[in-house]
Amino acid sequence: MQTPEPTDNPLVRPIAHDGAALLARQTVETALLAAAMALPLAGLLHAESAPERGLIGLKYLDYLDSQPGEPRIQVRAKALLLMTPISSDWSIGGTLTSDAISGASPSYQSSALTRMRDERHAVEGDLTRYFPNGTLTLGASLSSEADYLSHGVSAQATRSSDSKNTTWSAGIGFSSDSINPTNGIVRNELKKVTATLLGLTQVLSPRDIVQMNLGHSSGKGYFSDPYKFADERPRDKTGNTLTLRWNHHMQTTKGSVRMGYRYYRDNWGIAAHTMDLEYVQPLAQGWTVTPLIRLYSQSAADFYVPAAQSSYPFAPFTTGPYSEDQRVSAFGARTFGLKVAKQLGPDWLMDLKFEQYGQRAAWRMFGAGSPDLAPFNARSVQLGMSRSF
Repeated sequence: MQTPEPTDNPLVRPIAHDGAALLARQTVETALLAAAMALPLAGLLHAESAPERGLIGLKYLDYLDSQPGEPRIQVRAKALLLMTPISSDWSIGGTLTSDAISGASPSYQSSALTRMRDERHAVEGDLTRYFPNGTLTLGASLSSEADYLSHGVSAQATRSSDSKNTTWSAGIGFSSDSINPTNGIVRNELKKVTATLLGLTQVLSPRDIVQMNLGHSSGKGYFSDPYKFADERPRDKTGNTLTLRWNHHMQTTKGSVRMGYRYYRDNWGIAAHTMDLEYVQPLAQGWTVTPLIRLYSQSAADFYVPAAQSSYPFAPFTTGPYSEDQRVSAFGARTFGLKVAKQLGPDWLMDLKFEQYGQRAAWRMFGAGSPDLAPFNARSVQLGMSRSF
């Protein structure tokens, strides 16, 4: 399955590039690791006490994707975040999210669009204990839709050197999902995934911080998409991820460059590369602008069937794994975005972010893309406001 691209939005989960299907059915590799065990470079190196102030935030997301001549999925999501210290050594946090999904999703390749509508409600919470040289965080999550129920738990620990220049981190997460599609293709199918993460964050200089994370996930159960034509994927999936990040502060402009690279490979045959570049520039009167570029590329799954070889509308003559889902094809993607933030006094922060995403077979790096893929585009707008207290 195509992994959603990373996001800096702590309130709204990454959006599926097929729209609802990926949003509603994120696997623990992308949801649990990204949401519950993501390791920010800032803040990891000073973990001796809980934050002095709490934070409450509200985020609204409007997402729309399309293919030539066809608008597809629209998602409107609202999320509420709360984080507060409860003593000098403890803090708690939680997120409530509600998604309204509507539009049409293809049954195979990019054809045979089927109308759909759904809602998702999710809650996540975490409890953190602060030590002189580290932290321990326990988290839990619950996500519910008409046809999908997901539970997750996670634990993450960090350990810093006496100088606070080096921080090691480790995390583990487990999710259990129950799938009951409305078309009745399957009943009471289960999917269980375990994910682990090891990380190292190092201060190189007063202006440079680097980070390396290694992730592994292993899952068994139902990974197919019941709303796709003849979609039969393997019932086991293992994946490994290497993430490298570098933040550099520029004295001349007072801005910061953030660079990242992520390599992902799984036993389905998918190898994916993600490269991020963004520049954070503070301006006068509390304004900040952040332009960003993201490049993504993946190879096709071993069981992907190209459009030219599709047997639709007849069932494939095979007993092995088989999928015509464009998300497991070989393609490249490009994202361009801009975030504008305004500090409204000492307590309030408001931000607006726009991203435009494009996906083409010809944009694949390190090899050719799958033939006969329809172009795919998406745009997202995020509006947020937060208050410290």
